[in-house]
Amino acid sequence: MKFLHIADIHLGMENYGRIDPSTGLHTRLKDFIKCFSYAIDIALEEKVDLVIFTGDAYKNSNPNPTHQREFARQIYRLSEAEIPIIMINGNHDNPVSFGRATTLDIFDILNVSGVKVVTEPELLNIDTKAEPVQVFGLPWPTKNLFLGKEEYKDFTDEEITKEIQKRASKKIREFARMMKPGIPAIFAAHLAAAEATYSGSERSAIIGRDPVFSTQVLAQKEFDYVALGHIHKFQDLNLNNHPPVVYPGSIERINFGEEKDDKGICLVNIEKGKTSYEFIPLPARKFVTIDMVISEEQDPTNTLLREIEKYDLSEAVVRVFYTMPAEREDLVDFKRIHSALEGAFLVTAIAKKSKSLERRKRVEEITENLGMLEAIDKYIQNNSDLVPLSEELKTYAQELEKELEGND
Repeated sequence: MKFLHIADIHLGMENYGRIDPSTGLHTRLKDFIKCFSYAIDIALEEKVDLVIFTGDAYKNSNPNPTHQREFARQIYRLSEAEIPIIMINGNHDNPVSFGRATTLDIFDILNVSGVKVVTEPELLNIDTKAEPVQVFGLPWPTKNLFLGKEEYKDFTDEEITKEIQKRASKKIREFARMMKPGIPAIFAAHLAAAEATYSGSERSAIIGRDPVFSTQVLAQKEFDYVALGHIHKFQDLNLNNHPPVVYPGSIERINFGEEKDDKGICLVNIEKGKTSYEFIPLPARKFVTIDMVISEEQDPTNTLLREIEKYDLSEAVVRVFYTMPAEREDLVDFKRIHSALEGAFLVTAIAKKSKSLERRKRVEEITENLGMLEAIDKYIQNNSDLVPLSEELKTYAQELEKELEGND
């Protein structure tokens, strides 16, 4: 059998763009739709037997009608082609308040043909055109899924996280033992793996708030393929071993933290108990950082122009940083620099970096590549007066972030 593995679509991310007056849509929304549509095109062209989406359809749990329409339009294409699709509930799909619907529930309520939404640990037996398949679906592991309210009311956040990890790990092992030999078995989940490499845009798990699972727990021998979502960087955590434990990554770049990451999906084949897969890149928007040092002997403008010429900036989101002696700053001809960047989709910055060694060290440590909590942690370490307040500041920061997500 052959199936498509896709994750982290994040429709609604509208940074680094503008409204297209011809359509009324944000240009970055069009970028995400383009990549999503391209992925569905591949599913249809390859005549896959199944599509597995491992979570995070939108940027948050309150998508507007336009984003919902565009997501549903692509799902309908699969339904119309009679290709089953399994959708795993991700952390961005979860409502802020307990009891509210997830962003994916509507597909179950409308009983869209071929669509199955997983909002709690569940074993699905799916009949595909090729053969039956077993799919164990595990949504983003929240306390409401694994703990009763009375159980965790006196727990600390750290104790809750550890208990979720313990119970979810047990559930993974239990469902693995339920797999029937001779039938393709897939474990599909939205979660954070301990050995995963973060690309920079995901919320950091370093504070211990999010459950984290080892590859050893995920890679149960009864599974033929482990399809994950949540981490935006493509990677196989069990490379050249059985089973593959794969994050396909997000379908489009969120910010400069993902500048060097390929964006794509995975086309997976399971034949006679052997699994192979291919990572297929999607036409994601380019992000380009130009960062250079200009010496006293060099002409600032011409040096910058020569550096810019080295890059293909067509339709790219671009930022330019330079370091140079303060007394030569007036020699930069910004009109010529802007003219050289005209082919870019968007220029976010043309900025001078401080030469102070201490400041440069901090700029290197605290970058857009970091998650919010990790950046705050590094900022606190750079400010000795804040170190005694470290835990309190990080707690308030996370509470503020949740509040902002709820009101977005």
